Amino acid sequence: MSKMTRSKVETRQWLLREEVIRIRLHTWIDNLPIDPDHPVEVLVREEVKKRKLTLNALMWAGPLADIERDGWVQGRQFRAEVWHEHFKELFLPDETSPDFDPSHVLDGYRKWDIDPWKGTRVLVGSTTQLTDKGMREYLLKMEAEAATEYGVTFTDRSLEPTGRSAA
Repeated sequence: MSKMTRSKVETRQWLLREEVIRIRLHTWIDNLPIDPDHPVEVLVREEVKKRKLTLNALMWAGPLADIERDGWVQGRQFRAEVWHEHFKELFLPDETSPDFDPSHVLDGYRKWDIDPWKGTRVLVGSTTQLTDKGMREYLLKMEAEAATEYGVTFTDRSLEPTGRSAA
C-alpha cells in the first residue's frame, strides 16, 4: 500500500497588528497537517525590517557619485561601479567576523562563497541584503575611507534645491 502524499504547505507571513489576524492565524495553524516524516516548520519572530530603497538610490546619487568624481588611485579615476565593488569587499558585514551584528543584514545573508571551479573565495554579498541600520553603517564606513584615503570631498545634499517651492 502506498503512502498518501499531502499537498505542499505554502509559506505565509502574518503580522499581528490586531485581534482578527491572531484569530485567523490560530485557525490556519489548527489546519496544518501533522506529518512525522516531513513536518511543517512554524517560526515566530519579530518582523524583519527591510531596507528602504531610498537608501540605495542615495548611495549611487550621493557618495558614490562624489567618489567617482574626486577619487584617484594610482593616477586614475574609476567608475562608481568599481568603487562599489571595492567598498563591498571592505565594508559589507562578514558573518564569520567576531563583531558581526545580525541586525545589519536580512535573513539568508552571506558575504562570501567559494568558486567551485577555482576553489577561491568569491564576493556574493550585496548592499540590497542590508537593513536600514546596516546600510547606514556601510555608508559611513565608505565615506570615511574615501575621505581619508582618497581625498574625496562630499557634496552637502541638504543644501541642494529639491525642486519644491518654499511658498
